[in-house]
Amino acid sequence: MARLFCNGDAMRGGVLHHNVAAHTFLGTVRTTPDYRFYSVRDEFPALVLAPDGGAAIEGELYDVPMNDIRARFLPDEPPELELTVVQLENGDSVLAVGLRPGILLDDHTGLTDITAAGSWRRYRGLTAPSSGDVS
Repeated sequence: MARLFCNGDAMRGGVLHHNVAAHTFLGTVRTTPDYRFYSVRDEFPALVLAPDGGAAIEGELYDVPMNDIRARFLPDEPPELELTVVQLENGDSVLAVGLRPGILLDDHTGLTDITAAGSWRRYRGLTAPSSGDVS
């Protein structure tokens, strides 16, 4: 099993939630304030480590078998994203998907910086399903 940080449509209520819905929901969590957060063509979000400073990004944490991450979760991810490791505000390191290196340098990717929103749901004007917060 691996802990997987979801910050887009795999979260509860999202169109890709079926990829993690059968697995244990560990709660709502935030990253350390070291990330920039982008909307790619207004279709999906992308995390990027920002060594010069960023913000804490909210998402959901799931306990998912590695085989399911490989076989079910990753095949639905867009080509601009790849599996990476992020640090949560509690100090834990977990799996997540992030923007592939070099994408930020490509002028044709349709990136919008949404870091100030702090979450995909907030950027999209959606509310989170109740319960499940992790302190």
